[in-house]
Amino acid sequence: MSSAPRVSYQTSPSQYKHWKLSCDGAVATLAVDIDENGGLVPGYKLKLNSYDLGVDIELNDAMNRIRFEHPEVRTVVLTSLKDKVFCSGANIFMLGVSSHGWKVNFCKFTNETRNGFEDSSKHSGLKFLAAVNGACAGGGYELALACDEIILVDDRSSAVSLPEVPLLGVLPGTGGLTRVTDKRHVRHDLADIFCTTAEGVRGQKAKDWRLVDDIAKPAVFAQKVRERAEQLAAQSDRPANGKGVTLNPLNRREEADALHYNHVRITIDRAKRTATYLVKGPQGAQPTDIAGIEALGDAWYPLALARELDDAILSMRTNELDIGTWLITTQGEVASVLAMDATLLAHKDHWLVRETIGMLRRTFSRLDVSSRSLFALIESGSCFAGTFLELALACDRSYHLALPDDADKAPQIVVSDANFGLYPMITTQSRLGRRFYDEVPALDAVRAKAGQLLDADAAFALGLVTSNPDDIDWADEVRIAVEERVAMSPDALTGMEANLRFNSVENMFTRIFGRLTAWQNWIFQRPNAVGEMGALKVYGKGNKAAFDWNRV
Repeated sequence: MSSAPRVSYQTSPSQYKHWKLSCDGAVATLAVDIDENGGLVPGYKLKLNSYDLGVDIELNDAMNRIRFEHPEVRTVVLTSLKDKVFCSGANIFMLGVSSHGWKVNFCKFTNETRNGFEDSSKHSGLKFLAAVNGACAGGGYELALACDEIILVDDRSSAVSLPEVPLLGVLPGTGGLTRVTDKRHVRHDLADIFCTTAEGVRGQKAKDWRLVDDIAKPAVFAQKVRERAEQLAAQSDRPANGKGVTLNPLNRREEADALHYNHVRITIDRAKRTATYLVKGPQGAQPTDIAGIEALGDAWYPLALARELDDAILSMRTNELDIGTWLITTQGEVASVLAMDATLLAHKDHWLVRETIGMLRRTFSRLDVSSRSLFALIESGSCFAGTFLELALACDRSYHLALPDDADKAPQIVVSDANFGLYPMITTQSRLGRRFYDEVPALDAVRAKAGQLLDADAAFALGLVTSNPDDIDWADEVRIAVEERVAMSPDALTGMEANLRFNSVENMFTRIFGRLTAWQNWIFQRPNAVGEMGALKVYGKGNKAAFDWNRV
């Protein structure tokens, strides 16, 4: 896949090739049944329920269907329809023919999807149970690890394993190692044996080592899974009688150098290697009550915006690898954005509003972990307020135009209650907290100005923007900053940005993405993995990998 195809992240259950979604009251079953001939691109077969990016695109869509279209669902059971096989992880032959960039972006999206399970469990009351009814290896076990609990069939053959080190010369780094230690608290010496034993661990030992929560003989496996799914459902507050919202196809138009949605537009300057995101604020009267929100369904502005921006980020990340700098702009009325925030906060405990806030939270997090330079441009007509201010706070730098002689046209930003924890990063910090290292004086100074219109000088004085050039210097300062950025090494920038964006606070998710950025990038490039006789290249061909034994 040296010349990767253009990828669309839009799908629907009627188009699924690999997943079967069924709902029975409070329990949804998401069963994997991968079509081995249904790979996203030619060149490999998805045998033994192994997956590629297309499988995860469907999984991501199915999760959003459950979140929004089935509010009655409180527990999701993940299982397999194939006999003796749960999931064997990422398809090795796909990895063997993929470019380095494709592999890394595939791993990132895969992990974001699994992180989404844990995000929904924590914030939305949606619980996840892995019913492992066969061999469960590599990324298949990582899928199970992302669930709240794992039940393994005790049939003397089904095992869980992370065989990447002994078999492939790479790392179970898309969450595997980290969840085994940080989430399941597997003792480190046992984890060492587990991660270097290709055949894995089964039965009672898997339970004793904390690799699974429970085991069950085949005759009672289905009954135990159902009983536990219902027990988990009892812990949730999702409504049994909620009115689901159908997620219709996005209104998306693609041009050679542009992407158009209803509320988001992206224009690409290939010569400058930049993309300009224009995010449009709410227009016209917006509902403030639940009845009005439900009546709009997926056309309700915050939900529509979240879906469009999410799709745009994913599309640009996958399909435009040479466009390394994203310029984030907004357009609209500050008052309209603040009114939207007031509605979100007033109804944040209603399931639909809560799920919409969750999708916005996860979409902003996609920005945080995107390997792109992010600059916010706060110009006349901007509406960087509240929820929209999160876009600027996610950026590596922000430039705020000062118009001292034309106050009516001077762009202003507003901090709202939404900026103090409604959209936490994966670190659990707010972006304001990250910006100021949670230092109380700085945050108190910002909070004292919450709700007030802040021009460039006021925003700069509070530390909310990077620079406040006036209209005489604006064009040159922004141009020089962008030109300098695009001239730098993209590898160095990726490492630098990831370190700076996730300062101070470490947790399971930051460790996962740190490994994706550093360890996986390095290991996936090494000859031991991808050389002519590297483990990924010779897998399945009957040859033994030839390793360079030097430890680096």
